[in-house]
Amino acid sequence: MLKKNKLFSVILAFALSAAVAVSFTGCSSNDNTTSSSSSTSVTESSSSEESSASESSEASSDASAETSSETSSETSAEEASGENASASSEGTTIGEGETEFVFEVVLDDGSTTLFNVKTDETTVGAALLDLGLIAGDESEYGLYVKTVNGVTADYDTDGKYWAFYIDGEYASTGVDSTDIVPGSTYSFKIEA
Repeated sequence: MLKKNKLFSVILAFALSAAVAVSFTGCSSNDNTTSSSSSTSVTESSSSEESSASESSEASSDASAETSSETSSETSAEEASGENASASSEGTTIGEGETEFVFEVVLDDGSTTLFNVKTDETTVGAALLDLGLIAGDESEYGLYVKTVNGVTADYDTDGKYWAFYIDGEYASTGVDSTDIVPGSTYSFKIEA
């Protein structure tokens, strides 16, 4: 009976080590670090039956967690790029011209309106002013945008303002001095 238990432990350890090796190889066959990890697991299982069974099981759990984490990250990136792609195709097309960009308006309640802007203007500000999507006051620093898509936010009266973003990043230039990059997304968001 003791021989059967020992034989069973050896077979189980070998099977778990083989499963780990297949798991690592199947997940990323071009990664040298996982290949060496697989051979390390096989070597460890040969030297110590009980410890290798637990190590193999831990390695298998770690491999599953890594694979799950990588898959989750890839899925999030795909979803994000998919949202951007669908957002640009779902917006209302406005204007005429050779250059096209996405214009996003985000209100303080989080609601969003998208426009696919077509223009022959060279700056975002000129294109949006020409289409009546923005309005504001000229200042020594450029256009101070107070109204976007018919909604007014004036810091002097309500403590809120229109923040300008380029591809999701807070803009370091004013809308009237920002050259259009075809395919980019320009946004105005109400902030306090």
